[in-house]
Amino acid sequence: MSKPIVLQLRPYPEWDQIPLDEAFEMKRYFEAEDTDVFLAQHGANIRAIATRGERGAEREIIEACPNLELISVYGVGFDAVDLDACKENQVRVTNTPDVLTGDVADLGVAMMLCQSRGMIGAEAWVRDGSWGTKGLYPLTRRVFGRKAGILGLGRIGFEVGKRLAGFGMDIAYSDIAAKDYAPDWSFLTDPLDLAKHADFLFVTLAASTKTRHIVNAEIINAVGPEGMIINISRASNIDENALIAALKSGALGAAALDVFEGEPALNPEFLSLDNVLLQPHHASGTIETRKAMGQLMRDNLTAHFAGQPLLTPVL
Repeated sequence: MSKPIVLQLRPYPEWDQIPLDEAFEMKRYFEAEDTDVFLAQHGANIRAIATRGERGAEREIIEACPNLELISVYGVGFDAVDLDACKENQVRVTNTPDVLTGDVADLGVAMMLCQSRGMIGAEAWVRDGSWGTKGLYPLTRRVFGRKAGILGLGRIGFEVGKRLAGFGMDIAYSDIAAKDYAPDWSFLTDPLDLAKHADFLFVTLAASTKTRHIVNAEIINAVGPEGMIINISRASNIDENALIAALKSGALGAAALDVFEGEPALNPEFLSLDNVLLQPHHASGTIETRKAMGQLMRDNLTAHFAGQPLLTPVL
């Protein structure tokens, strides 16, 4: 019996690639010298697409595969998938939620601690001999007991809040509605009110056309010169130009970012700022989580071709 043919848009680790190759006939789009020719040759036979959250799948690829049934995303974010094209062509979409929630929350809190306590600069202070020649490292700002705001109290936002509660922080959040699973935290309808509340503003909401630049200049400035913005969601949720301007002027105290527009080719202005912590979009980057993400992506593919319900459908 022939294997289902799957279009693979990005590379995967060997622990995923081997079982994918065993179960499906994988067509590696990312290895093609001429992708248009590649799609012309194989598009009609493609029944599923395996992609990554940051890569997604654009309309051109979806429509080049007229027999496409499923797009299985390796990652929780699916904003880079053209959902309108999927709906028009009756293509299902899955992602890999839950399995990465804890690691993403961990990194967000670690970024807050690292940036607030100046750990990157303090380590350099030791390594370059400044400790011996200049004395103690300049004072930093505490974390415990301060005010946190969480913009988007979904799975990841909730896990961030649980961790922040251990620091005795005053926690508020903003979402489309109050959440009954967070009765001890303050619900603020307006993100601007949340920004005014927060010493640390965590951006953890899912990205969509409606949330693009939801963290705008007004919200950034409301966090203030002593505040920090931590983004572990999608870059599109923040107006990067406004963020850079506020970091330069001191209108915003600091930022800690794991995602960027156009990554990995981020805006070079970030590189010259000493009040922003830069991370390479690796919040889910642990061996344990990446293996679980790959397993769930494959399980969705397997379920679909076996005629079983999808495990984690988004469309």
